[in-house]
Amino acid sequence: MATPPSGLRISRVPGKPVIREADGGLSIPLWLQRDGRFDTDLALRLTAGEAEMLHAQLCFALDGEPVTTPRAQTPDCRKTALGPTGEWRP
Repeated sequence: MATPPSGLRISRVPGKPVIREADGGLSIPLWLQRDGRFDTDLALRLTAGEAEMLHAQLCFALDGEPVTTPRAQTPDCRKTALGPTGEWRP
C-alpha cells in the first residue's frame, strides 16, 4: 500500500480475522501508523452488501495471480486458478 503524502499508513492487523458484528456488519481490524510509528487500532466497518462487493472486486483484481491459500480456504471465485485436475497452477 502506498504511503499517502501526510505520512499516514493503514494496514490490516496481522493475525486478526474479520469479525461479524451483532448487527450483521463486518469489521476488519486495522492499524494506523503516522510517520512510521504505530498510532492506534481502528476498524473498517462494512455492511454485508459492501463486503460482498469488496469480495467480488478483490476476486476480479486477483485474476491471473497465483492462488496462495490452502485449497479448503480458497473461495470459489479463485478456484478457476486451479488446474484441470485440481492441482495448484504456478
